[in-house]
Amino acid sequence: MTKRILYLAICLLMTAGLQARDYTVQSPDGSICVTVSAGADLSWQISLDGERILCPSQIALTLSDGTVYGRNAKIRKVKRKSVSQVLDAPFFKRSKVTDSYNEMLLVCRDFDLVFRVADDGAAYRFVTRKGVTVREETAEFRFPGDHRSWVPYANEDGTVEQQMHNSFENHYADVPLSGWDPDRIAFLPVTVEGKGGVKMCITETDLFNYPGMFLANPDGSNTVRGIFAAVPDEIEQGGHNMLEGLVKSRKPYIYEGTAGEELPWRIVAIAREDRALAQSDLVWRLSRPSCGDYSWVRPGKVAWDWWNDWNLRGVDFPAGINTETYKYYIDFAAAHGIEYVILDEGWAVNLEADLMQVVPEIDLPGLCSYAAGKGVGLVLWAGYWAFNRDMEAVCGHYAKMGIAGWKIDFMNRDDQPMVAFYTKAAKTAARYHQIVDFHGAFKPSGLTRAYPNVLNHEGVAGLEQMKWALEDYDQVTYDVTIPFVRLVAGPADYTQGAMRNATRQNYHPVWGEPMSQGTRCRQLAEYIVFDAPFTMLCDTPSNYMAEPECTAFIASVPTVWDDTVVLDGRIGEYIVTARRSGGKWYVAAMTDWSERDITIELPVPATSGILWRDGVNAERSACDYRKENVVIRDNRITIHLAPGGACVLELHE
Repeated sequence: MTKRILYLAICLLMTAGLQARDYTVQSPDGSICVTVSAGADLSWQISLDGERILCPSQIALTLSDGTVYGRNAKIRKVKRKSVSQVLDAPFFKRSKVTDSYNEMLLVCRDFDLVFRVADDGAAYRFVTRKGVTVREETAEFRFPGDHRSWVPYANEDGTVEQQMHNSFENHYADVPLSGWDPDRIAFLPVTVEGKGGVKMCITETDLFNYPGMFLANPDGSNTVRGIFAAVPDEIEQGGHNMLEGLVKSRKPYIYEGTAGEELPWRIVAIAREDRALAQSDLVWRLSRPSCGDYSWVRPGKVAWDWWNDWNLRGVDFPAGINTETYKYYIDFAAAHGIEYVILDEGWAVNLEADLMQVVPEIDLPGLCSYAAGKGVGLVLWAGYWAFNRDMEAVCGHYAKMGIAGWKIDFMNRDDQPMVAFYTKAAKTAARYHQIVDFHGAFKPSGLTRAYPNVLNHEGVAGLEQMKWALEDYDQVTYDVTIPFVRLVAGPADYTQGAMRNATRQNYHPVWGEPMSQGTRCRQLAEYIVFDAPFTMLCDTPSNYMAEPECTAFIASVPTVWDDTVVLDGRIGEYIVTARRSGGKWYVAAMTDWSERDITIELPVPATSGILWRDGVNAERSACDYRKENVVIRDNRITIHLAPGGACVLELHE
C-alpha cells in the first residue's frame, strides 16, 4: 500500500512538471491581457476586454544543433516593469509620442523572452544570452474564427524561394483566413478583422540583423505562420540592369548572431475602431531610439523626374537626362520652395553598376553648384549592387560634391544580410550627413527612428504603377486600404502629385505621360493622408506650372507634423485624417469608387477655412475641382466626395 501511494505521488509530481504554467501581463488600462503558457511548448494568447482575440500561438527558436528555445522552457525568474513617458519624435507624424506600457521579462537559462503590452497592442521578442545560429523560428498567429484579412501576397509567382525575391509592393487580397492562397506567402503588415470589427495588424519592428517575416497559411486554417528566408550562400549579380543580388543557394539556417542580441519584436497592433489603427505609432515606439546628432537632417519635398519621363514643354532644349533638363527642375524647385530635386535612374552609366561613372550628358559638379546657389538639395538614385560595392567611397565622394542624399533601389529581399545592409547604408550615409530613401524595399521596421536620416521607405504599390497598370487595376481602393495596413508600419514613398487625373472609365496606362486614378483633390489629399517625411512631386514642372493653384498648395504642405489624428474611416472604403503643423490644421478625406457625403467633426474649434473639393463634374472629368472659402458651423462640415474623390480643408489659424 505504501509503495502504491509513493508511486502515485511520483506520477502526480511528474504530471505537474509537464503541465504548463501561465504568466500574464496587462495593458496599463487593463483592456488587453497577454497570457504566456510555458510547458512542453511555449505559447502566447491575447484577450481584449476579457474575450480572446488571439488563441494560444506557439513561439520557438530552433537552433542549428537541434536545441529548441521554447520547448520545455523553464522560467527561472519573472521581471516586471511599467513605463509611462513622453518621447521626442523628430521627422514623424507627431512631434511628441506618449509611450506607456507594462512589460514582463521571462528569464530562461539561455534566453530571455520579453512581452510588452500597451493600450493599443502587444508584442514579444527573444533576447539571446549567447551567440546562436537559428535554423528556423516558430511564430504562430492563431485566431478564434475564420476572420476577414487583408493580405499582400509577394508579387512574384513560383516557389516560396522565388516569392522571397520581390519588391514588397502589391495590392491586398481581401479574403477570409480560409481563403488564403496556400501556395503564396504574404509580406508584412497583414491586417485581420476579429469579432465586433476589432482590427489586428501583424507586423514587426527593431529589425536590424535578422530576416524579415513573411506569413503563410498552407492549410486554410485559422492560423497563419511566420516564414523566413535563409541566409544566402551564393549571390550573383543580375536582375534589373545588373543592379540586384540574386540568391543562387542558401545556407541551412535563417540567422547567425552574437551574444545578447535582441531579435525583432513580433507585433499585434489592436484597435476597436479602424481609425485608431490608422493612427497607430506602436512600431515607432517599440523601435530603438537614435544615437547621435541628427539636427542636420532636412525633411521636405522633392521634384521627381522618372515618373513624368523628363517631359518638359515650351523649352529651347531637348528634354531628357541632361544638364539643361535638371537645371530646369532645379529652377522649378527653387521658385516654389521645394527642398530637393532627384536624379533618378539614368545619371550613371547603365549596366556598369558603378556610381563613379556619370553619363557625359550630365555635368554633375556643375549641377551641384547650381543647385546650391538656388538653395536646393540634390538626391541621387542608386541601384543596390552599385551602392553596396563601396558605399563608403561613394558617399564620401558625392558628399564632397554636395549631394544631399540617396534613393537606394532594387534590394528586393529581406534575408539577414540584406536587412543588415539597410543598417550599414543608413549609418554610412549619416556619417556624411546624407539622407536616405529606400526603394525596392521591405516595410519600415524601426530604422527611421534609430537612424532619422532614413526619411522614407517604399514597400508600397504607389503611383508609379499607373505608368503600366492595366485598366482593371484598382488604385483607388488600395489608397483607402493602406492607411490601415501598410502605413501602420511607417512612412511610405507613394509618390503622389499627378496633375493628369482620370475617372475609372477614362484611366489607361501611358508610360510617357502617366495619369492617376481618381480626382485632382485626391492627389492633394494624399499629401495629408499618407505619411512621408520625404515626399515626391511626381509630375513634370510643365504640368505643375500649368496648375499654379494646386502647385502652390502642394509646395506649402508640411511633410512632418506636430500632431496627427485620424477622425474617421473604414478600411478599403474611406478615411478622414487631420494633421497639425504649428498652429495650422489640415483635414483631408478620401473615398473609394463610391461617392459619399462625409461629415467631418473638426479636431479643434474653427469657424472658417479654405476648402478644396471635387468639382460638380469630377465624376466625368477627374481634374475638376473647386477651391473656396467656407464658413463652419457647430464645428462640423459636410462635404460631397465624387467617386474616387477627396477633399482638403485648411483651417484658419
